[in-house]
Amino acid sequence: MAAQRSSTNRATPEEFDDLEGFGVAVVREEGKWKCTPMTGAALTSLAAAETELRELRSSGAVFGLLDVDDEFFVVLRPAPSGTRILLSDATAAIDYDIAADILDAINVEIPDIDPDELDDVEPWEEGDLSVLADLGLPEPVLSVIVAETDLYPDEQLGMIAARLGFANELAAVLDKLPR
Repeated sequence: MAAQRSSTNRATPEEFDDLEGFGVAVVREEGKWKCTPMTGAALTSLAAAETELRELRSSGAVFGLLDVDDEFFVVLRPAPSGTRILLSDATAAIDYDIAADILDAINVEIPDIDPDELDDVEPWEEGDLSVLADLGLPEPVLSVIVAETDLYPDEQLGMIAARLGFANELAAVLDKLPR
């Protein structure tokens, strides 16, 4: 990844104040996109992120975009049948609890990689590459975006927003976030 990994300390909910990144809830209703910021807890807890998104109670599509510590991104989309998730970098589960929780939720083992060797390992995605296909982002296109590991996660999420047509709405929310 373009960003260097901080340390091998796993981020816990109590430490989310020190965690870089952002979470944005995206809703599409009646052909219009709306983006709202998510809490810092969504960056460290899959359950917290899912709860925030479920509480939006929209008749349209609802999904979350998480940039966790500027290291990896997550797309999650709660549904009655279960949450669909895409994790951009499975190796992040070595350092981040939310990534480990995601792998657990999709029944994928945490990679057996020495933390000291993470910088030498090419990241790979896990999860549902078709998570946004019904909204206009086909699996092959999302796969190409995820494969752009020389980009930062916020740049990759910006590409997703641009392809789906809510880049301005996402930018407006991000401009208001403290950084």
